[in-house]
Amino acid sequence: MRRMTGRVRRPFTKAVLGAAGLTGLAACSTSAPGATTPTHSTGSTGTFLSSLQKPRQIASTVPGNGDINPYGIVVVPTTVGSLVQGSTLVSNFNDKTNTQGTGTTIVEVSPTGAVSTFARLTTLPASEPCPGGIGLTTGLAVLPGGWVVVGSLPAGPGGVLPTENPAGCIIVLDSSGTPVETWTNVNINGPWDMTMTSSGSGAEIFVSNVLSRPVGTMATPPSGLCAVVRIDVTLSAGSPPKMTGSTVVGTGFPWRASKAAFIEGPTGLALGRGGTLYVAETVGSVITAIPDAAARTDAVTFGTGTLTSGGALRGPLGLTSVPDGDVIAVNGGDGRAVEITPQGRQVTTVTLIPNGAGDLFGLTPTASGNGLLFVNDGTNAVDLVTTREGA
Repeated sequence: MRRMTGRVRRPFTKAVLGAAGLTGLAACSTSAPGATTPTHSTGSTGTFLSSLQKPRQIASTVPGNGDINPYGIVVVPTTVGSLVQGSTLVSNFNDKTNTQGTGTTIVEVSPTGAVSTFARLTTLPASEPCPGGIGLTTGLAVLPGGWVVVGSLPAGPGGVLPTENPAGCIIVLDSSGTPVETWTNVNINGPWDMTMTSSGSGAEIFVSNVLSRPVGTMATPPSGLCAVVRIDVTLSAGSPPKMTGSTVVGTGFPWRASKAAFIEGPTGLALGRGGTLYVAETVGSVITAIPDAAARTDAVTFGTGTLTSGGALRGPLGLTSVPDGDVIAVNGGDGRAVEITPQGRQVTTVTLIPNGAGDLFGLTPTASGNGLLFVNDGTNAVDLVTTREGA
């Protein structure tokens, strides 16, 4: 998400999701019916966030082609091909001209800060189309066997929203960063973020979409209601993963176009204990809980599964779960992280980036679980913050 205020940080100018960008969000920032009324502080003891040290930069995420705006982030679980266990993959959303929805690169950052380009997706196999083309989003995951999956929501000419319906796809790459297939269907429309769980023979990938249009309609409206989808995948040694089906598990999530921020909607996804999928909705600052997400066959409607809303949340973007069972949301509006219990209490709020409106997006726990890795859009870098025990 680009910045909306025009504040300049060298070497790039980005738009900020600050006070102006949150107009319309504040009006929705009270608990929805059935939600837990949030309580929050800046430093509740005994929580994950309260144990964190000062963040530090690990490395720049700008590759040789100049792509900027790091969005997605994931830690590599196993060494295979070009993937090295413990390294971090980061997807870029903008090209070097700062045009949104045109980033084509995934960089790999080692624990010591060495950076290499894992993939530069200038073309896709002719037999594997992606409606609209390539524009990498925050949706990024690594499946067993070293298969990397990344969301693509390509911009139209000049960075406008695409007119294809559905638009975008899921791109599957091998462990060397070569695209091998794409996944498209009517349930994949503007794939924006993802999380996943896997077993030996399969995986469930959860994808938040940020577009919706009636079937057959090509014009893109300024707003609408979109869905969260589970993609069922089979895994077979030596063969690319295969999408075997898709199920809508969340519906009625609001999205809206934004010239400065490209698009706002359900962004962060995190799987919690007991198989609950948590969804961070930027519009209205709401966290939704979808129980039994890996097996359910019906959809939770936005507004009926509200875990918490408002409080310290200001345009939440990235979302992740941490070892103590809580989830961490990072705000697009103020550079802060908010820790939320499975009961919906906002227990701790900390500043990751001072004056950081528009800087935070994807985040993930470190491999050891003793810290957080997160992208910093203000400096085009990946940053690390560890707990006192992990320092």
